[in-house]
Amino acid sequence: MTSLTPTRITPGLTTVPTTVDVVVIGLGITGAGVALDAVARGLSVLAVDAHDLAFGTSRFSSKLVHGGLRYLASGQVGIAHESAVERGILMETTAPHLTRPLPSIIPLAAGVSRPMGTLAGAGFLGGDLLRRAAGTSSDTLPRPRRLSAAETRRLAPPLRTDGLRGAYLGWDGQLEDDARLVTTIARTAAERGAHVRTHARVVSATGQQVVLRDELTGTQVEVSARAVVNATGVWAGELVDDVRLRPSRGTHLVLRGEALPGLDVAVFAPIPGETNRFVLVLPQPDGQLYVGLTDEPVDGPVPDVAEPTEVEIGFLLDVVAASFARPLRRSDVVGAFAGLRPLLDGGDDATADLSRKHAVLTSRTGVVTIVGGKLTTYRRMAEDAVDAAVAAAGLGASAGPCVTATLPLAGAAPRAALADAAARAEHPGQARLIRRYGADADLVLSAAVEASGWSTADLLAPIAEGVPTVGAELFFGVTHEGAADVADLLDRRTRIGLVPADRALAVPAAERVLAATRTQPA
Repeated sequence: MTSLTPTRITPGLTTVPTTVDVVVIGLGITGAGVALDAVARGLSVLAVDAHDLAFGTSRFSSKLVHGGLRYLASGQVGIAHESAVERGILMETTAPHLTRPLPSIIPLAAGVSRPMGTLAGAGFLGGDLLRRAAGTSSDTLPRPRRLSAAETRRLAPPLRTDGLRGAYLGWDGQLEDDARLVTTIARTAAERGAHVRTHARVVSATGQQVVLRDELTGTQVEVSARAVVNATGVWAGELVDDVRLRPSRGTHLVLRGEALPGLDVAVFAPIPGETNRFVLVLPQPDGQLYVGLTDEPVDGPVPDVAEPTEVEIGFLLDVVAASFARPLRRSDVVGAFAGLRPLLDGGDDATADLSRKHAVLTSRTGVVTIVGGKLTTYRRMAEDAVDAAVAAAGLGASAGPCVTATLPLAGAAPRAALADAAARAEHPGQARLIRRYGADADLVLSAAVEASGWSTADLLAPIAEGVPTVGAELFFGVTHEGAADVADLLDRRTRIGLVPADRALAVPAAERVLAATRTQPA
């Protein structure tokens, strides 16, 4: 059974337990979800990652909580409904503090024929039917509607206006940040007693035993378990031989807000020659814009971090430029990132057409592998994986039912209450902490004061000119979220690293925080 004593996310394997009910391998969104699900059922859990929380695909998403509209359009009704249900759970129960409604428009421009416009409008109406079927309130996600040309220009000033007939307005969910969601899930699991260890690589694994290597010290530890879950995403096949995946690369660009000034809604830019595929321009909480995404097959060995190609960058710029009055140039791109989707190999179809359905597989040695799926449905994926592990290991007498559909994550609070608290905040830095940590904002600040001895004013100040991250975020990343080095802090606990120029400005602050907490950069 799980310990009632809360733990903290810890780098390395010092004092790691050597016997647990469940070992979870991989700490992306799915692995973190599996750890939380298992520990919430009363099982003892050790969750490990060779690198860090959200090191792989989970930090390179569109930062959206999708309702499944694309899957509905391609006839995948079951996946579409599952996505809408999970979106509602995230936005209304488990993570209202890390999600928000995002208005999105499909402009009816000169290049969009009237039949295509009608199809787009029908798609938004279909998305609203999914919302209703999932039981999500229209207060959370308003109903779609048709906009006039004048309304469209007011809502999205940078759009090209020649031949603009109006737009369809719909709503979907947006994350504060995908890596922050992963970290918060992992922290919630740790607070319930799970042992969450980063920089801990699996050397070998069977369904009852794993050998781990501490990547900070080089020491090895053998851990016995009643069940082992492989949640390593695109790397799942490296751990279990009989898992076949066809990864695809999704690339996004990062632009400054001034590249398309005044844009506060997401814009669907149609891809020429496609009837239901778009490039999205997505406003972000800190004023940046993300443009994405591509869907390119990946052959050969899977890299630790995927790299965008110039061809993909050019494609995204070309598609988006057709929808906006201001030409977008390569110099407008201040950052770019790419993630690899762990798609199940279903034959010879293009990766864009492969199902996002997840699957639970059990290897010859008893390792339970969860693959496929997508960020929005992580909770259901975790539930299915733990169900399979419990059944395979005969843990039914020890494990309670899944409770994660009603279990709020750390810091969760009603969205309206958090908005009121942010509006009353005396300092912009406090409002920022509320936005990124919800009801745990005071904990973040008090933990930073205790760890640093710095003044509140210093901890709430931006860490560098033009970088809105405040010092308290970095300290909390070390004290409560297991950050071990500069990369952990700047690339995952915060997302400063998405813009290389900003990252360079922030490195001295990260190094000061690590020194102050007696943690040396790797």
